Amino acid sequence: MYKFEVYKDKAGEFRFRFRASNGEVMFSSEGYKAKASAQSAIESIRKNVPDAGLDDQT
Repeated sequence: MYKFEVYKDKAGEFRFRFRASNGEVMFSSEGYKAKASAQSAIESIRKNVPDAGLDDQT
């Protein structure tokens, strides 16, 4: 099961990471001062991912 995890880093900022069903971290976020900001970013990703494009810069 894919999932988002919200956590607090060593600097006291809120971050999130996205884990694949095998437990591997696929990506993680920048730091946010407020937990609500991290949660808002997660909701934005959930809404917009189906329309995400690919920019292959190779």
